[in-house]
Amino acid sequence: MIGAACADTLARSGRRVALVDRGPVVGGTTGAGEGNLLVSDKTPGPELELALESLLLWRQLADELGAEALEYEPKGGLVVASEPQALGALRALAGRQRRVGVRAETVAAGALREWERHLAPGLAGGVYYPQDAQVQPALAAAALLRRARAAGRVELLAGVTVTGLAQGRVDTDTRGTLHCGAVVNAAGTWGGEIAALAGAALPVLPRRGFVLVTEPLPPLVRHKVYAADYVADVASGSADLQSSAVVEGTAAGPVLIGASRERVGFDRSLSVPVLARLAAQAAELFPALRAARVLRAYRGFRPYLPDHLPAIGPDPERPWLLHACGHEGAGIGLAPATARLVTQLLDGEQPFMDPTAFGPGRFGKEQP
Repeated sequence: MIGAACADTLARSGRRVALVDRGPVVGGTTGAGEGNLLVSDKTPGPELELALESLLLWRQLADELGAEALEYEPKGGLVVASEPQALGALRALAGRQRRVGVRAETVAAGALREWERHLAPGLAGGVYYPQDAQVQPALAAAALLRRARAAGRVELLAGVTVTGLAQGRVDTDTRGTLHCGAVVNAAGTWGGEIAALAGAALPVLPRRGFVLVTEPLPPLVRHKVYAADYVADVASGSADLQSSAVVEGTAAGPVLIGASRERVGFDRSLSVPVLARLAAQAAELFPALRAARVLRAYRGFRPYLPDHLPAIGPDPERPWLLHACGHEGAGIGLAPATARLVTQLLDGEQPFMDPTAFGPGRFGKEQP
């Protein structure tokens, strides 16, 4: 998704772009994502600023490309707390978020079922975030690529592996050497490997996650609904397994259930205990799901950086190499604003926000 957004934005700024991917379109992390466009899970700071800009750009893309082409749903998000202490922390976070432009509405315990009538009883309360939205990530990335290629300025090189990087050139396994003025590293979880080809260090690590997909169901979940402890899981740097209930319906009827996080390298093994844990946590929020069948489960690797912020901008020792990776689980949501920032930095324009916090040089010579 990041690569597609960068290609589209750079092409519309007048540049010619070659998009190189060693696999098929959306064959990596993008194809394994839920398509979250969230502000609810972000604390005030640079990532939230990037997310707010991206939400505006996603709405613009939905107008330009058609909401149906992206499966864009401005459904809003409902974060619920099971205990008073968790509710207090959730409301405190919402208060800080409101001060920087996030819309957040406190929902009392007795009103939760007015928002989601199938929620479990006994929850302490919640907060509703009307700005949260969703896209279907594979469709959205493909739609951006179609538009970028239709303009005649983008060449897609799928199934081509980059084997070397140097100023002015990209070496590949099957297409020889590509000559260029700049390189954008939008390789997601594999961003560290691409950086290393240029002699750069970027400590991107994979963080595995699973998603369950139920059979098509009658309308059951209206919003994106997740437990308050999901915010803590997102911010955690632990390598151990963490999971918290995240439940949302889709336009086609199936319900998506997440979310787990664990650092196990690139181990793609299917973990039945993790899937069972996700299913149990989802059923605690929505008891009606106990009767639903799970049709499939898929997994992917979030591109994790130690401070949970993406790397966006020129490499400190190689200004021709711009990094745009390490967004962890927020890459879909942050893609349009990331592409805008990359394009502005490459064109020498004044960026719409201060990119210092995303600077790739902040890790020094640290290696994964």
